[in-house]
Amino acid sequence: MSTVPIPSATVLLLRDSERGLEVFLLRRHSASDVLGGAYVFPGGKQDAGDVALIERLDLQASSLREALGEPDLTDELAGALHVTAIRELFEEAGVLLAAVDDATAPEAWAGQRAGRPFKEVLASLAVPLQASRMAPLARWITPLGSITMSKRFDARFFVATLPPGQQPVHDGHEATEGQWWPPGQALRAYLESRMQLAPPQVMSLLHLARHSQVASLMADVRSRAPACIQPEIIEQAGRRLLCFPGDELHPVRERAQPGPTRLVWRNARFEPEHLADLGALPSTTRT
Repeated sequence: MSTVPIPSATVLLLRDSERGLEVFLLRRHSASDVLGGAYVFPGGKQDAGDVALIERLDLQASSLREALGEPDLTDELAGALHVTAIRELFEEAGVLLAAVDDATAPEAWAGQRAGRPFKEVLASLAVPLQASRMAPLARWITPLGSITMSKRFDARFFVATLPPGQQPVHDGHEATEGQWWPPGQALRAYLESRMQLAPPQVMSLLHLARHSQVASLMADVRSRAPACIQPEIIEQAGRRLLCFPGDELHPVRERAQPGPTRLVWRNARFEPEHLADLGALPSTTRT
């Protein structure tokens, strides 16, 4: 594993439904070298070309840097991270955060799948990229010594609302399934071993499960600085623990997120020590 984390961005795509707030999850191909077979939010690593598309964003890079709350980050890098998030959401789920009609986004995605670069796809669309639909939720940095990841990532997690008239899809190559899930039901499926999730997905779903509507979650996220979460792997009494800020074994004593402050390696995955750590969850259903 590389000791240098790779800059990347992830998008928790949200919508309201009869079942309440839902989030879109992709199931990665089982042959993938990163989280093969796991359910993830659309995302990926930053490309060199993302910087050139900052001018297409509908918000100034300086305001995006302020929202990320990282003093050492430049305006350029902050803008580029938002472009990365938008591009990865488009490439992996076919949703373009832009004011396009319900026919344009699928046509653009078809062009991307045919090999056209993102910049070239955008060149034919005279609309800005809607960074305004996004809000930064957290920054996750893969710990050294991880046994669930083959690479380290410095990933900014964003929440974003689904644009009108668009529906996400999966590409059938990197992802073999795409589903809308109420967060609590996804967590129940995970606890019942019906779904494989990595710790950042587990903890993010716990945050989402506190809200029943997208507007409530977005208001909550925008009211606070995004958390920086760098888990620590701790060996204690023959157990391997993944500790988060706020845990008594983590060097950062201030809690950074709702939910348990640690997960334990058990059943070939990191999971909560006790079911009660996740609170009351509904029975599993999906669409």
